Amino acid sequence: MAHQARKRFGQHFLVDEGVIEAIVRGIAPRPDDAMIEIGPGLSALTAPLMRALDHLTVVEIDRDLAAGLRRRYPEDRLTVLQADALTVDFAALGQNLRIVGNLPYNISSPLLFHLIGCAEQVQDQHFMLQREVIDRMVAAPSSGDYGRLSVMLQSRYRMDKLFDVSPEAFDPPPRVVSAVVRMVPLPDSRLKPKSHKAFEQLVARAFAQRRKMLRRGLADWSALIDWDGLGIAPTARAEALSVAQFIALSDHLLAAGVLSA
Repeated sequence: MAHQARKRFGQHFLVDEGVIEAIVRGIAPRPDDAMIEIGPGLSALTAPLMRALDHLTVVEIDRDLAAGLRRRYPEDRLTVLQADALTVDFAALGQNLRIVGNLPYNISSPLLFHLIGCAEQVQDQHFMLQREVIDRMVAAPSSGDYGRLSVMLQSRYRMDKLFDVSPEAFDPPPRVVSAVVRMVPLPDSRLKPKSHKAFEQLVARAFAQRRKMLRRGLADWSALIDWDGLGIAPTARAEALSVAQFIALSDHLLAAGVLSA
């Protein structure tokens, strides 16, 4: 019996062969890659990846789909983790990981934040997401799409939007246009905050009321900020600050004892 897409899992199955080929071509899998696929579903990407890889690990929340994958592929070629990707400790799955997937739209942002925790062990990530989310991920400062997601991900990854995918490429078709993004973790030599926790706290606070000037949005801390020394106008809004400026402001507030490490 054909599998019925389950709304609670945000299932939209990729069926367009041309799109599938384009994604696999963008990933460029090699036989010995340590690859993990999130949300394999009906094997649209799994099958061509398996043809190129010696071994593949997949994370699938739907127990019926997970069981189907186990029946279809031998254990020595495919490891099936039947789990919610938000609960998986990807850092425990190895080094030099390549993570791919057609991510459910309802968990895409939380999952992207979750994966930051294992970025040191990741070679690259290729995801299909709602185009609106990818536009926010790669947005430049002072643009309407630039926000918390942009800053947090750009502080850790170099990201490139590869191409758009129309709703007709899926069954059932979603109500939005999708896109494919490549994410490559930045090297250890990157500019980074002294405390990731403090940086995360600042960015969330700054964008909580993004239309307010920073001196008002950060009102409790404003008197302790050396605006001139940081080269940041107190009248600026959060969307005007670069990633480097957010890092500098975070370190400044950490040193002032306002933010905790």
